[in-house]
Amino acid sequence: MSNLKESVFAGGCFWCMEAPFVLTEGVETVKSGYTGGEKAYPTYEEVCTGATGHFEAIKIWYDPEKLDYAKLLWVFFQSIDPTDPYGQFADKGSQYEGAVFYNNEDERKTAEKFIDLLDKSGIFEKKISVKLLPASEFFEAEEYHQEYYKKNKTHYKAYRQGSGRGPFLEKIWNDTNKSILDDILQKVRQ
Repeated sequence: MSNLKESVFAGGCFWCMEAPFVLTEGVETVKSGYTGGEKAYPTYEEVCTGATGHFEAIKIWYDPEKLDYAKLLWVFFQSIDPTDPYGQFADKGSQYEGAVFYNNEDERKTAEKFIDLLDKSGIFEKKISVKLLPASEFFEAEEYHQEYYKKNKTHYKAYRQGSGRGPFLEKIWNDTNKSILDDILQKVRQ
């Protein structure tokens, strides 16, 4: 994985965040885990309390010759409700808030521009509340969380729909809004 780049995103329950990235051409590996807090090697149970300061997040290893950072942002924002400052869908608490963890100044500026254009796009009635934070140590979640969407298909599908994520994303990403997001992607790349 020496030629690969790494990115970390938090978008609520990490079970629901893996699949959109795994299905993206150029993504090599996606791992669920925890980042942003003070405690080293937190457990799922500890993070769920909201007391560790960690976010449930995913770490992505991708080939920069096949995929750019702006496209990762494009996938990320189509996978969450970027206007919810209290978590994602049925999952509330600081551990479920949306965040982009940047590795350098270029990524910070790219994410900032993407968020600004998305905010001005008119897709959402409320302001974008996704946090933009410097990358910090990432701790992989327990093995039973990895590739949950594959290992527990029935529960994953029920959770994705029951939490409200599925219905929200299906409603918001109609053809018009997808076209607007595609335009944002092109502007960010300029």
